[in-house]
Parts: sequence; structure tokens; C-alpha cells
Amino acid sequence: MQSSRRRTWPAVRSFLKASSAKHQAASAKRQAPRPALMMPQLKSKIKLESMKVKEAKQITGSMTRTSKMPGLSYSLPAWECQTGAKLRKIPGTPCFGCYALKGNYLRYPAIKKAQYYRLDSLKHDSWVMAMVAQVKRQKWFRWHDAGDVQSVEHMNKILEVCRLTPGTSHWLPTQERKYLPDPAAVPANLVIRLSGSKVDGPAPTAWTHTSSVVTKGATCPAPQQGGKCKECRACWTKSISNVSYGKH
Repeated sequence: MQSSRRRTWPAVRSFLKASSAKHQAASAKRQAPRPALMMPQLKSKIKLESMKVKEAKQITGSMTRTSKMPGLSYSLPAWECQTGAKLRKIPGTPCFGCYALKGNYLRYPAIKKAQYYRLDSLKHDSWVMAMVAQVKRQKWFRWHDAGDVQSVEHMNKILEVCRLTPGTSHWLPTQERKYLPDPAAVPANLVIRLSGSKVDGPAPTAWTHTSSVVTKGATCPAPQQGGKCKECRACWTKSISNVSYGKH
């Protein structure tokens, strides 16, 4: 076992140090072809402060509603994860065997198409306000039940959505250390949890709030609650520094 770990974890460090240029070069070779999409051209300029949900969905696409979560969530294609694309090739990482790269995500082309529509919408000038229109009535919101942060600009847009929806509690899990903001810039209603890169490994030390995947002793109660959060809101709670999830 010790010998196997010595062989595996230098590979993790090597993958995590790979340049973003290599990631972009490899992106074209991924298993799932990217659907051809066209962003809609709205007939008239929408007043951002009065944007309707129907108009917002034309820009960003719809949010997702999973049976586990207490509110809406937002997903992007996991094929476009950057750090995750490296980790999913390495046994013993949380991304190995990623749930968002199989099952319904592959079975139904409409799901993949919707995710790539959301990804392309990040470039839209009105993305922030379109997200605000859809999120502002939610009490709890999760970013990226699939996929991850794509750039510094993407992270800054998320921060702005959170600032403009102070009545909503936001939770953002991420593997993208390079896109973490200045902690002072994180709104009070947002918890960003940096994910660990090794199952049963130590929690990351580069950020104040973290999450881990463990084979035993998980703090997430969902498996004992029919796979649902129910009354638990640990992931959204700033006073809880680490949340650990049982390995699937």
C-alpha cells in the first residue's frame, strides 16, 4: 500500500502543476464533443433592474433543481473543469470516476447541451443581472453541482451576483485554487469551499473554508437522510470550516 501511494501522489502533484496552456490543448481531445450552440439575440434592450426570469433564462439558460438540495443550483459541463480534468485521471482523488461525467449526464444529450449553453453564456454582457433575476428569490443557492470556475473573470462575476442577492445564502465548492479571490472580497452571504485533492487526505490549508472526501467519518448527513440535505445547511455555514463527504 505504501509503495502504491508513493507512486500515485507524485503524479497528483505533477498534474496540478501543469500549465493552463496544456489544459486548453487537451480540451479539444475530450471524449464528449461540444454541442453547437447559438446565443439568442434579444429583440430589445432589457432594463436590468426589471429583468424578468423568462428574459434571464434566454441569456443564462435555466438553473437546475436536484432532489438533494434545498434550493436551485447551477451546473456547467464537467468536461471543461481545469484542475478536475487532471485529477479525474488519478485513482484516489475525489474527481476520479466523477459522477458528472456519466449516467444521465451522458445518457441525455439535452443535459450536455444545456450545460454548454450556460458555459457560453458567461461571455454575455448581462450575465450577472440575468443570474440575479433567477437567484434573488432563493433562500439557498449552490454554484456548480457539476463543473467549476473557469477564470478570474468568472469568479468576479459570481461575487457580484452574491453581492446583489444579499437575501440568498450561496455555497461555491471549487478545486480551482488559482481563481480564489482576496478573502476580503468575499460577500458575507457566500461560502467558498476549497476541495481537497486526495480522498482521506488532509483538508487544504490555502483557504479558510474547505471540503474533503473520506471513506469513513464523514460529517455530511445526507447518506443517512435518503440522500437529501433536509435541515442541514453546513455547506452554507461560515462558522463551519470543513465539511467532509463520504466517498461515493
